[in-house]
Amino acid sequence: MYLIQSTDLDEIHALHLLPQTVEFNTLGIPVSKHETQKIIEPWIADNTAAEIVNYTFAIKLSSEDQFIGLIALKLSNKKYKKAEVWYKLNYKYWNKGYGKESLSKILDFGFNQLQLHRIEAGCAVENFASIKLLEKVGMIKEGRKRKVLPLKSGWSDNFIFSLLATDRRY
Repeated sequence: MYLIQSTDLDEIHALHLLPQTVEFNTLGIPVSKHETQKIIEPWIADNTAAEIVNYTFAIKLSSEDQFIGLIALKLSNKKYKKAEVWYKLNYKYWNKGYGKESLSKILDFGFNQLQLHRIEAGCAVENFASIKLLEKVGMIKEGRKRKVLPLKSGWSDNFIFSLLATDRRY
């Protein structure tokens, strides 16, 4: 994993064009590469800030130098020592352990390097694969928000998951 750069635009745009990959994503499918560029420019700027509060990483297979997804950690107010994680993985790489490996690395980064107390994740209630992934790394389902995600299929409820620095991770 590495912090995304403008040179990743083509791969990020291709990822966002995959209907399977963005089914539960509120961004939807971008109309053009220019739209994707407008989406990622703030992410890139955040990655180069003097004090980073939004980390957006590219997930690559090191053996093939193949871009397969994105994972990010958005920090909250420093006082609370918490962050929210989100990820998006090319569906061709689902169920191969890459999601768990990437999520585990970002959790380690948050807890070990950033010294966070809590990391949260939200997940559409019908996104069974993501629910399974969050549970595999030890995240705990805390609750449900009603009709908060504007998905292509309509408004969706959202499960809230969390992990504390003191919780067991896998």
